[in-house]
Amino acid sequence: MRVALQVTCVNDAMFPDTGKAVVRLLRRLGVDVEFPAAQTCCAQPMVNTGYFDEAVPVVRNFVDAFAGYDAVVTPSGSCAGSVRHQHALVAERSGDAALKTAVAETAPKTYELTEFIVDVLGVTDVGAYFPHRVTYHPTCHSLRMLGVGDRPQRLLEAVRGIQLVDLPQAEECCGFGGTFALKNADTSVAMGADKARHVRDTGAEVLVAGDNSCLMHIGGMLSRQRAGVRVMHLAEILASTEGTEAEPGGPAVGERAESAKKGGRG
Repeated sequence: MRVALQVTCVNDAMFPDTGKAVVRLLRRLGVDVEFPAAQTCCAQPMVNTGYFDEAVPVVRNFVDAFAGYDAVVTPSGSCAGSVRHQHALVAERSGDAALKTAVAETAPKTYELTEFIVDVLGVTDVGAYFPHRVTYHPTCHSLRMLGVGDRPQRLLEAVRGIQLVDLPQAEECCGFGGTFALKNADTSVAMGADKARHVRDTGAEVLVAGDNSCLMHIGGMLSRQRAGVRVMHLAEILASTEGTEAEPGGPAVGERAESAKKGGRG
């Protein structure tokens, strides 16, 4: 099986450790994963803001970059949702028959990471080890657009040493929503504050999710509140093994985002 990693824009620019963790994890599971260098954006920002025509060349580049692979795996429910549901809308609007055909081939074989592990590989115990108190935030697109269900929790429950605690009001949006956070900043902040409060109530050391965009938003809140809670992408926990486990004591995603904005190292 030829598998390609779609790392996503935000991970490529700010959180490369997530992409590296996906590669380590999949290779440990016997998957030969490749990184097509031609990949760029999935086109979600353009589609979400109504720029369907501008999204056409971006979608075309996506299907060209990932042509010929048996599966495309991405550590983002948001980007997987865009490929599976939005690309067809862009291709239909373009009137380009070749693009519609290419999208119809690429979209169904694009998987969010936990979908690929559980549904395609048939694995729920990936051999991970992470001895920390953890709570999981299910991101909106993974829940509502992809329907990943309990796949992330099943993978986390099998991690040795983990203490997984329920997050109150888990299915409520964190308030990020991409451009929503810019256009509706006050509402976004209020929603993020609610989510951060629920995270603190769990007493967890680590908040985990499948999208770094959401973790960046919640992590920024927790960092400014000096909550002592770190945020980590699910892939980094699943890639951890005894003796090489990822430590939650490094910079939080929110802190790395602030550092990047100031020109520091991410």
